[in-house]
Amino acid sequence: PIASRDGADAEREADVGKMAQRAPPATRKLLRSALRGRRRTKRMSCLDRSPAASTMDVWRKADAVCFDVDSTVCIDEGLDELAAHLGAGEAVAAWTTKAMTGNVKFEDALKARLEIIQPSRQDLEDFLGTRESCLSPGIDLLVKKLQDKGVGVFLISGGFRQIIYPVADELGVPHSHVFANNFLFQPESGEFAGFDEQEFTSRSGGKAAAIKHIKQVHGYERLVMMGDGATDLEARQPGGADIFICYGGVVTRENVAKEADWFVDSFHPLIDALHV
Repeated sequence: PIASRDGADAEREADVGKMAQRAPPATRKLLRSALRGRRRTKRMSCLDRSPAASTMDVWRKADAVCFDVDSTVCIDEGLDELAAHLGAGEAVAAWTTKAMTGNVKFEDALKARLEIIQPSRQDLEDFLGTRESCLSPGIDLLVKKLQDKGVGVFLISGGFRQIIYPVADELGVPHSHVFANNFLFQPESGEFAGFDEQEFTSRSGGKAAAIKHIKQVHGYERLVMMGDGATDLEARQPGGADIFICYGGVVTRENVAKEADWFVDSFHPLIDALHV
């Protein structure tokens, strides 16, 4: 078992290294940091890599699974990459880190990042036109396995619909199953006009609110939230997600991982558990 774990860890680190080679500039730095974080994570005995039977039961019997997108479904942070494209990568990435660790309110960090970049419609179109596929290894297989079982798959993100819809299309997730923010532009000039503050995920606690909405609309009884950040952990509450799985395959936020029902740094344990 020890040799098997060591081999799996080495394989996973090789995967992350390959991701770093093909990642956009802003993400490359994040992934190299993730490699260092993985080595720290191995020494953290408190991370729950062996979930309780009740957690495993919810996973296997889940009616729906909701995924965070940035640093979970994808290896990058979409808004950070847009900022890098516009020459403001480092300043925006700093605010992203504050938001994901829970050090500031999400809505404050979102407004601060958008105030820095203020992308026009043309800026966004140019960015999307050059962006390559950035799916995390194994996510496509996990989504297909869940869909084949009749499990609802949703993408819930503090990112933006315009950036996330191509990801949803790649995974076969309908746009109606995407809950995210929305850029607003001036009708004539296409200049940045803000964002839709009525979207669930435009504020702290928004992912929990989105999940409550999904449960009410679809009648789901067992729902799983999976992600890497504090806003994902918030989704586990009465009426919200029944369990929270922390994904640390890109970055491990220790304060979030410690509170998870299950910590994984690869999607393979989740895929394997569906077959048991």
